[in-house]
Order: sequence, then C-alpha cells, then structure tokens
Amino acid sequence: MTKPLALMVGIFLVVYFIPAGNTRFDNAILEAVRLTHWYAQEHVILCLLPAFLIAGAMAVYISQGSVMRHLGPQAPKPLALGVASVSGTLLAVCSCTVLPLFGGIYKRGAGLGAAIAFLYSGPAINIMAIVVTAKVLGAEMGIARAIGAILFSLVIGLIMHLVYRKEEADRAAGNGRGFSAEDRDRPAGLLVAFFGLMIGILVFANWAAAETSWWMAIYHWKWMITAALAVALGLLLIWRWQWPPLHLAALGAVLVVAALLLPGHPELPFALGCAGLMLIAVNREQDREWAAQSWDFAKQILPLLLAGVFFAGLALGRPGHEGLIPSQWVSAAVGDDSFISTVLASVLGALMYFSTLTEVPIVDALMGAGMGKGPALALLLAGPALSLPNMLVIRTILGTEKTLVYCCLVVVMATISGYVYGNWY
Repeated sequence: MTKPLALMVGIFLVVYFIPAGNTRFDNAILEAVRLTHWYAQEHVILCLLPAFLIAGAMAVYISQGSVMRHLGPQAPKPLALGVASVSGTLLAVCSCTVLPLFGGIYKRGAGLGAAIAFLYSGPAINIMAIVVTAKVLGAEMGIARAIGAILFSLVIGLIMHLVYRKEEADRAAGNGRGFSAEDRDRPAGLLVAFFGLMIGILVFANWAAAETSWWMAIYHWKWMITAALAVALGLLLIWRWQWPPLHLAALGAVLVVAALLLPGHPELPFALGCAGLMLIAVNREQDREWAAQSWDFAKQILPLLLAGVFFAGLALGRPGHEGLIPSQWVSAAVGDDSFISTVLASVLGALMYFSTLTEVPIVDALMGAGMGKGPALALLLAGPALSLPNMLVIRTILGTEKTLVYCCLVVVMATISGYVYGNWY
C-alpha cells in the first residue's frame, strides 16, 4: 500500500506545482509535442518499421549456430568485433533505428562485445555521415570523426566484453545448448540476398538530401531504387521462400494504387507494404514466427522511444528551437576547448536526439556561434550513437548496469578524443 500511495502523492504534487502558464514551460511542452510529431512522421514508418522486420527476420532465419560462430562470446575477438563494426558501417541509421537490429543479433546469441560494437557503429560510423561531415565541417573533422568512431566501436566492445566476460561465458554456455553449428541454417547466399535487399530498402528509403551532386542524384531517384529493391525482395520470397505469387501480386497492386492516389506521401504505401508482408507471413505456418518476433520488438521498443523523444524535446527542444534548457547556456558552456566544455558537449550529445545526418548542420551552427573544435568532435562522437530514448530501450535489453557502463564509456571516450583533438589544433 505504501508504494501506490507514494506514487499517487508524487503524481499529484507534480500536477499541482506544474508551472503551467510560464512561457518557457509552455513552449517546451509544445516543442516536445512537435518533436514527437516530427519523429512519428519521419522515422517510425520509414526507419523503425523496416528495422523491426529485419530484426524479426534475424531472430527467425539466421541460425543461432551461425551467430555464435561469428559473433558469439567464444568467437575470436578480432573476427567478432571486426564483423560487428563493419556491419554497422553499412547502415545509415540513427541511434533509435539501430536498436531493433541490435536487439535481434543480441537475442540470437551475439556476444556482448560484438553486439555493443554493432550498436555504436551503426549510427556513428556510417559512410553517409562521414562524407557529409567532411564536406560541411572540413576534411580534418571528417577524418577525425571516422578514426575516432571506428576505434570507439572496437575499444568499447572489447571493454564491455572484458568487464562482463564471466557472465558472457555463462550466457554462451546456455545459448549453445541444443544448437549445432548448422542448426536451422539456410544457404548463405540466400540469406545474404534476403537481408541485403531489406537493408537496401531501409537505407534508400531514408536517403537524405545533401549538397554533393551524385548524392542528390541518388536522392532524387531513391523511391525508384526502393521500389526496385522491393520488387526484387518479392521475387526472392516467391522463388526461394515459396510465398504465393497471387498474394504478393495483390499487395503490389495495392501499393501501386496507393502511390498513384497519394503521390506526395510515399511513406503511406511504404507502411502498407510492411504491413502486407507481415499479414502474408502470419498466415503461413513456416513464417508466422517472423511476424511474431517483429511484433515483440515493436512492443518493447516503440513506446519507450516515443516517450524518450518527448522528454528530449521537453528538455532541449528541436534543432533551432528551445526547450526548458536555454540554447544560450549550451553555447556558453561549450564555447572553448577546455576539458569542462568537452565533457558538457559529450553529455549533452548523449542526451540529445539526432536523426541521421542532422548532427552535422547542428554542429556547424554551434561552431559558427563559437563552439570549439574539441567539443564539436565530442558531440559528433557521442551524439549520433546515444540519446535519451536510445538509453531507455538499451536498458530493457541489457539491464541498468550494462547500459550505464556503455553510456559512460561513450561519454568518457568522446570527452578524451575531443579534448586531445581540440588542444592539438
């Protein structure tokens, strides 16, 4: 009885003393709503839906034996960490979109170190982000970000493995029981094509605009490329998964009609395509688990992400807008290359939410307002890989202790790298 009563009293006191009518507070609430609204429109459908489908497919179609062999706790560390970090570089995803994929490989038996290397490398090292950083902020900043992020993924993954090596050994023994090295393996070429097409759809559907001419050419054709990849995925499902051609043809016809009726809203046919795939899968006994696993990831991750985005917007607002924390405080706090400024930049970057590539213009604006190069690099190394919503979800997968250790490692290493870089220059 004591806990429910304390909770009720606490909620009442918060509501009673809430500073409604205060201009900054009211504006912060609006910013939180606007950021959550923007996130729902721009990221849930195009980023998270395909990520949930990929994560669910990982949990079903990739054998546990294969994951244990290449990424498991007993796999050679150079192989496991190298494969995980390289896999992450192929994704152009934000700190939230990578979470279902991270959960998928970790649930399937990947070692903690390899899973953490993948978790960091996905949003931090992707090639798009490095190229845009070099283009906007200068070649030396792009090189520093690339080198720092690659080393981060390997070092943080290795440290997490060493800190929890005994626990990981017990987990490996439990995961290995009952699974041979080839258990449930499908042909490697088939799996590469299957996951390659789905990851391609995820990447090109979220291809962002940039100033580079060839980059913009791909941007203008991204929906044609995405549609071609979707057709190829459908043919693969018919050819090798024995999905009924009539069902997929009907789904394709619905998507074409939706695209013609809603030419300015490609995300709606995209959502229909994801839902249609799962509807077909759930009616096939051999593929029903794919839909079930994808739904499990969605239930676990999406509510926490939306709540985290809301509170991030409440505290820090959207880019160019203010939340409860005045932007002048941020600019003043990171206006030089001192150690304190670099620490603050790392911590703020870890709490803020950046969608893919938006960290570059934000850092560019902060540098124009006087931000030092060291804090700028610290923000680039900590910001894309962490965020408040990202932390909330990682905690449900790894637990509180491992999440705190991981977040502290990112902040500490970002601070050290930024401080050395800023004072070197």
